[in-house]
Amino acid sequence: MNRTKQIWISLRSSFWFRPSLIIVLSIVMAVCLIEIDFRGNNRWLARWPRLFGAGAEGARGMMSTIAGSMMTVVGVTFSIVLMVLASASSQYTSRILRNFMRSRVTQDVLGIFAGIFTYSLIVLRTIRGGDEGAFVPSLAVFFGLVLALGGIGTLVFFIHHIASSIQASSIIAAVAEETIVAIDRLFPDILQPGPEEEVDRQTRYSQTEITWHVVPSKESGYIQGVNNDALLRLAQGGKMIVRMERGIGDFVVQNTALVSLALGAPPEQETIAALQATFNISRHRTVEQDVAFGIRQIVDVALKALSPGINDTTTAVTCVDYLTVILVRLAPRQLSSSYHYEDEALRMISKGPSFADLLTESFSQIRSNAKNNVAIILRLLDAIRILSDVTASPHRRRALREQLQWILELAERTVEAVQDHARIDKRLAYVRDALEAGPLICVEEEKA
Repeated sequence: MNRTKQIWISLRSSFWFRPSLIIVLSIVMAVCLIEIDFRGNNRWLARWPRLFGAGAEGARGMMSTIAGSMMTVVGVTFSIVLMVLASASSQYTSRILRNFMRSRVTQDVLGIFAGIFTYSLIVLRTIRGGDEGAFVPSLAVFFGLVLALGGIGTLVFFIHHIASSIQASSIIAAVAEETIVAIDRLFPDILQPGPEEEVDRQTRYSQTEITWHVVPSKESGYIQGVNNDALLRLAQGGKMIVRMERGIGDFVVQNTALVSLALGAPPEQETIAALQATFNISRHRTVEQDVAFGIRQIVDVALKALSPGINDTTTAVTCVDYLTVILVRLAPRQLSSSYHYEDEALRMISKGPSFADLLTESFSQIRSNAKNNVAIILRLLDAIRILSDVTASPHRRRALREQLQWILELAERTVEAVQDHARIDKRLAYVRDALEAGPLICVEEEKA
């Protein structure tokens, strides 16, 4: 991820960028319509005097009313947004606030109301009475009325949108969709049959024979993205091995190891600066290159739902369902290799999550907080069964068996009712049969 893309992501997450564009557009539209009226190209408007024939006082009064009401609506809209943000943060998790802030609907609605207000002010400034040299931009005033009516519809739509977006299922689904988009972009290739994909080729060096030079981080924060291509080019150009000490989503402390270099002599300052520039470090994580963060958000919602203060099992079950959707998308994908070569020479060792890591990230904490919760245990078993149908890799199926064993241990330790044990045992036998039977044909392979 380069600096330009990071800036674009920050702009998309702001409340001011898209509204500012809409305000500029409204200014341009107001100026153009006023200029058309001023040049006298609106003689055809005289054919409908009752529609376009407002006098200076009437036009001024209407535009003043529109401007005042739109500013009031802007204040109400901001209040609604802040209330929703506070409610979502306390009920779900603060990590989903960026999703609300990135909502184009919210940004566009704020921009539309502010744009109508700005449009009305500009048109209002040009209206003149008889003593001032009469000029009433009839076309611009008429469009102001049209915009005001559109603003009413926008307000009704926004209230409906907010009511829908704060529902737990909508929030979780939105995070899952964003994560799936990132998976499709980062891991486009389907896993091919063959050696275990998590087991990389044997490296042709002995760590005891290499002197590693540490390149420190120039700031503290979370690694949002890494330009792997640029990092590999630097390694190839310098004929060195670059080993990432921190991966995407990890927190790095200033002046601690960011990467290590296998180089004969200490690296020059220019090389250090170039390596540091390939990492984007910020105060928060994003999903663009960090699939684990999308999973983390949904897990946090599930943990909040399972907490004694909320005790919302239905929301936690929904989280498990959408985590299953994400993992099903990941299961047949070829994850990035850790070792990168130039011909036969090792050049870069990157850090990235494996399928087992993401599976653990998805289910382990939910399982630990689901003591005696039969609904969650059964849903986790269903998730393992579904994943077994689309997972062909022996290594990944081994990770599923480990999860199954941990779920069984939880059930035996915490579930007390005999009938609940019977339900779990029945579902467990079904899952074990699915794991032993092998995967079904993947949909993506059929399409291919």
